[in-house]
Amino acid sequence: METQLRAIADPVRFRILKHLANGESAAGDIARKVGRSGPVTSHHLAILRDAGLVQVRREAQARIYSLDAQAVARFRKDFDAFWDDALPRLKTIVEADHGRRRQ
Repeated sequence: METQLRAIADPVRFRILKHLANGESAAGDIARKVGRSGPVTSHHLAILRDAGLVQVRREAQARIYSLDAQAVARFRKDFDAFWDDALPRLKTIVEADHGRRRQ
């Protein structure tokens, strides 16, 4: 999950994911959508691909990118489980701190 979180933490990569949530797209179209050059966009797409969030296929000369639905679903499940576990602990910490401040 850490690799995926690092990948989506970048605003450009997050915009790419939002774009791909609407369907697959050619690398050049993604570059135009996020307002970056082809090489910069390719770098960001490689990071997302290495994180397992997107997949790529060749169609003639174009590279077509799409979200990896199974990988995104696993990431969401892991992220939800993290918060299901972390939020009760955070609540306990905040309540304990609040109690100390009242004294």
